[in-house]
Amino acid sequence: MRARWQQLRAKLRQLGPGLITGAADDDPSGIATYSQAGAQFGYSMLWTVVFTLPLMTAIQAISARIGYVTGRGLAANIRRSFPRPVLVTVVGLLVLANTLNIAADIAAMGEALRLVFGGPAQAYAVGLGLLCFLMEVFLPYRRYVAVLKWLTLVLLAYAAVALGLRLDWSEVLARTLWPRLALDREALLMVVAVFGTTISPYLFFWQAAQEVEERNGHAHGEPTPAQMRRHLRRIRWDTGLGMAFSNLIAFFIILATAATLHAAGLTRIETSAQAAQALRPLAGEGAFILFARGVVGTGLLAVPVLAGSAAYAVTEVLGWEGSLSLRLERGRGRGFYAIIGAATGGGVLLGFTAADPVRELFWAAVLNGIIAVPIMAVTMLLATRRPLMGRYVLGAGLRRLGWAATAAMTAVVLALAASSVG
Repeated sequence: MRARWQQLRAKLRQLGPGLITGAADDDPSGIATYSQAGAQFGYSMLWTVVFTLPLMTAIQAISARIGYVTGRGLAANIRRSFPRPVLVTVVGLLVLANTLNIAADIAAMGEALRLVFGGPAQAYAVGLGLLCFLMEVFLPYRRYVAVLKWLTLVLLAYAAVALGLRLDWSEVLARTLWPRLALDREALLMVVAVFGTTISPYLFFWQAAQEVEERNGHAHGEPTPAQMRRHLRRIRWDTGLGMAFSNLIAFFIILATAATLHAAGLTRIETSAQAAQALRPLAGEGAFILFARGVVGTGLLAVPVLAGSAAYAVTEVLGWEGSLSLRLERGRGRGFYAIIGAATGGGVLLGFTAADPVRELFWAAVLNGIIAVPIMAVTMLLATRRPLMGRYVLGAGLRRLGWAATAAMTAVVLALAASSVG
């Protein structure tokens, strides 16, 4: 028994980039999108998070594999393997999507605090944006990772909400496996949003970069074949658990809003206050507090990931030194942290618009879904190049799943485009 416990503890200590990436996936944009999916379509959108689980696990594991095997992030590998227009296009799309996503997340965090404490949401947004920036700049990388791991626990509140409801689980299972869904423009728009907030491009760049950090932090020189195999096994375990955690929470968010808001006839969530009503069966008058805790907690986790992934990509394009392990007081990483500051600050400024945070979050998810298509295709081409990956080029199983994820994302985006034209 003691040996098994020690093995489990050893496994848990290995958790890092995959778990953090999975938790960051359920950011305020994800919460808003999943809440709208449940409110608008009921149980019939549950299939999306089940369907995407193996696909997102594959594409994240592939991104992580590229980072660890090559010792370089995605942008640096694209720079070496593709013409410059491809590199500029991919990184430009990433920075655009990340900045808009940061804006939506920070605005939602500010609005969540306003629901609880009153006062101007913009003031909270500025403070939260500054906090995210300072965490990334001044916390040492290892301690920063530890903070991010603990922040993932706030997402368990959504599972508690769903499990506290009296549900007909046979109906839940039936609607998950056989959804009653007409694939019109509204439904396709929601599918693209759910796919986009689940399989988000910024997570590919973040996890690849974090695996580079892991390799640089542990390896002395080039990893041996035995070390490489051990770390690739760790990547599979870490990524699989992180993505399962992410989609399980997403499933519960859709389930809770379907069983409360949709059942009560509230099928359009226009404000954060309406989204918080899904938590009332568990929290009563404290629903706003529980909602704010979830939004702010996941936002504090996701905003640094969004800004950090943009910084990794841009510094790799420019050939600058970029790492969360760099310390400003030693005169290193100024360009890297300047990009983090610019992305976070740009997001804060964009948050001063008149648009409702819930709609901003939803459209950020749709944009991520559209942008993911070319970035996923480029990632797959990288991972299947033997000159780049050597003996660790993708095997048949992971290659099929990765291309299946790319094809699925492409199909729903094209279907949405066709429905919009028609």
